[in-house]
Amino acid sequence: MPKQYVDIVPEQQAVAASVAEEVRAPEAPQPGDGSLLVSMVGVIAEQLAKAQHGRPRVLVMAQGKMARRSLAAIRETGVWTVVPQAGDWRLDINPKLADEAARLGQKPLRQLFYNAYAVLQAAQEAQVCAVFLDGPCAFLASDNRFLSRAAEAGIGVFAAFEDDVTRQYWTERVPAAADVPGAPQPTWWRTCHSCKLTFDDAQFVANDYHCPHCGTLDRMGSRERIDLILDDGVFEEWDADLPDADPLSFPGYGEKVAAQRAKTGLHEAVVCGFGHIGRVPCAFGCMDSGFFMGSMGSFVGEKLARLFDRATEQGLPVVVFCASGGARMQEGLASLMQMAKVSCAIERHSRAGLLFISVLTDPTTGGVTASFATLGDVILAEPKTLIGFAGQRVIRDTIKQELPEGFQTAEFALQHGLIDAIVERTEMRRAIKTLLRLHCGTPPHPEEEADEVLKAGAQAPLSEKDRRKLERHAQRELRRAGLKGAPEPGSAWERVQLARNVHRPTALTYISGITESFFELHGDRAFADDEAIVAGVGMVGGQPVTIIAQEKGSNLNDRIRRNFGCPMPEGYRKSARLMQQAQKFGRPIVCLVDTQGAFCGTEAEERGQGNAIAENLKLMAGLTVPVVSVLLGEGGSGGALALAVSNRVAMQENAVYSILSPEGFASILWKDGKRAPEAAEVMQMDAARVFELGFVDEVLSEGEGPAHENPEEAVENVLAYLEEALVEMAPLSPEELVTQRQARFAQF
Repeated sequence: MPKQYVDIVPEQQAVAASVAEEVRAPEAPQPGDGSLLVSMVGVIAEQLAKAQHGRPRVLVMAQGKMARRSLAAIRETGVWTVVPQAGDWRLDINPKLADEAARLGQKPLRQLFYNAYAVLQAAQEAQVCAVFLDGPCAFLASDNRFLSRAAEAGIGVFAAFEDDVTRQYWTERVPAAADVPGAPQPTWWRTCHSCKLTFDDAQFVANDYHCPHCGTLDRMGSRERIDLILDDGVFEEWDADLPDADPLSFPGYGEKVAAQRAKTGLHEAVVCGFGHIGRVPCAFGCMDSGFFMGSMGSFVGEKLARLFDRATEQGLPVVVFCASGGARMQEGLASLMQMAKVSCAIERHSRAGLLFISVLTDPTTGGVTASFATLGDVILAEPKTLIGFAGQRVIRDTIKQELPEGFQTAEFALQHGLIDAIVERTEMRRAIKTLLRLHCGTPPHPEEEADEVLKAGAQAPLSEKDRRKLERHAQRELRRAGLKGAPEPGSAWERVQLARNVHRPTALTYISGITESFFELHGDRAFADDEAIVAGVGMVGGQPVTIIAQEKGSNLNDRIRRNFGCPMPEGYRKSARLMQQAQKFGRPIVCLVDTQGAFCGTEAEERGQGNAIAENLKLMAGLTVPVVSVLLGEGGSGGALALAVSNRVAMQENAVYSILSPEGFASILWKDGKRAPEAAEVMQMDAARVFELGFVDEVLSEGEGPAHENPEEAVENVLAYLEEALVEMAPLSPEELVTQRQARFAQF
């Protein structure tokens, strides 16, 4: 944002030094706060008059019961009194009690009476040489930055001595010396774009960039953003001085561009170049809403297109911070064409298998939203960001539609599946760093992990975890050789009850235990974010993987919010989006299955539940990356199979897998839902029988008891299986993976 500075009134330069003279009346009370000066009002007025060589003008900032007494005491000395007027009789002092009134800000806000910028501006406009602070306004007397700016402008600052009800005694407040350790120094003024109040920039920073008054997250300039996000703020700018464009020869356009450059210190509305985030090299672009509201003209489009093309040549990921009001009207159709130009460059970058992270900041609207801003592989947004295509005023005026609360905000976009995550500004660098590191992770050598475990067993004492790992490895080899059978079968209905146990660990428990630095990604980019499907990127066995899981919820409220783990069509479309992203980057896919089945209801049917499941089945059949699925609890019908068309499929020993729930099976075939226990046995849905029938490759032990009694061991066993399966499949080519997966299902 452009920086605003308080102008110094030359005539007031000498006043501060003059009033700092120590004058103390013999009978004056002594304050306990170490103030430099305690003086009768008359003595202060005399000092001010000497400094001004005339009748001094003072601004009296007061509210509450003592305002009248303060004004009366000060006016008795013969000074010219000025009182602030915010435009609300409930806040303002009666102007008849003073000699003059001064406007305080543009809105009737109580905050203005102790807002440093508003008070200093009112003092300068009224050309006063001192400000007297009383009541709530005395807050400013302890603000060292306010005192520093007042002294710089030649304005003395006095605060009421609280123990004196007559308001005859005041303390002078002077700023701490600049060389005093820890003394805050004035920075610059920053105006909130929402409430329009102005504060010292340091107040915004101390408040995590939120407005101290209304809490709105402040807009940042491109240079500030670079300092915040890039390692040590080191940035190599690319294509800084491209030729200007004025395709329509629009009247006055060149002059306005020149004025914007002078005002902001920027050459255009976007800065592009090279830097590192978390030591990962990347191409970096940052739009600046301070320059023509970040509107996209030919210059902006050309710089962004060049950024992506250069990143493609150098094999770099791209991170772009978007902030724009849309297309630049003064360039007409040429501005519109930038949407296509940048999109073409992104397609070339994507075709090369490279990552694009788009970060939406306030505002991101119009043609920028409808092009590169929403084409990221991962789309992040800051809280409360305005995100939309058509402006709210346009919508209201053209179709007379009443807009819902929170419309076109980042939160609205997340709820409707349009972005991946909302990230607080203070966490943004960490989030991007995590995504880049996950993306650039190096997969282990195919046999590296197994070799390391075996070597450890021969050369050093084994940990309990490694001992169990070797035991599982041996059991697996025996089973493959036909020397060891499946686990002993038990009552299928008992397994159903265990699989449904509300204390059983859910998918999020396993994700927490098997991954490092899991980053959840949301939404189907079309309609909504289905919380019954949790998906994202994490590290498993030292390599980045895409994880897609059905999550039931850990308590009643969570289960209701997640629809008891029964996905909607948008949940399956979210999973398909993440699978396609994994294929683009060559990442293995891990699916954790735990659902009674896909949600059945009118809304699911209206949005194409069957279509969504079918699309997932077809997509998984042709994926060219390794896919591993583990059934953690219930594996019900097509809703489960939609995440289980995999190269490797395993079940926990107390999980179940079936065409339908036992209750549904009994109701359909026998017209008696009470025969569910019998149906469970007939369907042979427990893990032992499913394994014997060849529908899964492995049954995973949950430990000495069911998973809810020893979740840590259950998680370890799932992790071990995933690591082994990924190592086994690593040598396979994309064609071999597809062939093996399709052959697996062709045998049934």
